Amino acid sequence: MALTAVGLICWSSSPVAVAGGKGDPLRICTTGDYKPLTYRDPETGLYSGVDIDMATDLAAFLGRGPVFVPTTWPTLSQDVSTPGECDIAVGGITDTPARREIAEFTQSYLPSGKIPLVAVANADRFESIDQINQPGVRVIENPGGTNEKFARQHLPNAQIAIWPDNTTIFDQLAAGNADVMITDAIEAVYQSARNPNLVAVNPDRPFTSEFKAYMLPKGSPIRGDVDRWLSQALQDGTFSRVYQKWVR
Repeated sequence: MALTAVGLICWSSSPVAVAGGKGDPLRICTTGDYKPLTYRDPETGLYSGVDIDMATDLAAFLGRGPVFVPTTWPTLSQDVSTPGECDIAVGGITDTPARREIAEFTQSYLPSGKIPLVAVANADRFESIDQINQPGVRVIENPGGTNEKFARQHLPNAQIAIWPDNTTIFDQLAAGNADVMITDAIEAVYQSARNPNLVAVNPDRPFTSEFKAYMLPKGSPIRGDVDRWLSQALQDGTFSRVYQKWVR
């Protein structure tokens, strides 16, 4: 399986009626705002990241051309369940019971869990949920995903603000406009490694135990092929090589 670090410009045409057979484009829904797994360059429209490389490899495995379709965390479940919109969704998607009600998931390919991402000066102040769940603590989250859900469920006493852009939300933390972001350990570690003003708090001791997986529509005709491809990629080192390429 040949992997290429490509990003493809999204098609904005109407969804095809049938997510069909070999030769048809593989419509890959992704948010493009979750480094290092998926990122859309706002200037070029090109996608890159771990799951972009993996989805491109999947398309080659299926004999289909990859077409990256933009989605958002608030609309992800609806898009996946809309016929013809997405053949598969990728990019740091957590396998949850609520999402399983309207979609199918592959086996997990990456463990994760929620941790605090904070400014360096606050690393000792916001290590626990009790420390964060206090009046006056400013929590910032991106909308519609498991980060916001966690914050609203576990931090009712904190001040929760929703920032619409998950690619610039980290600048708000670094600038002191918020105190804490609860996010997945993989994202927190990645962002803190690239911003000396941020620190991922206790990434080896997350508040939750979660798993990333690829999301497909209910009754997907490619489910069996995707499962075979992913099992092979996890066993033969393909995923490990792609992952290391983007997180080093």
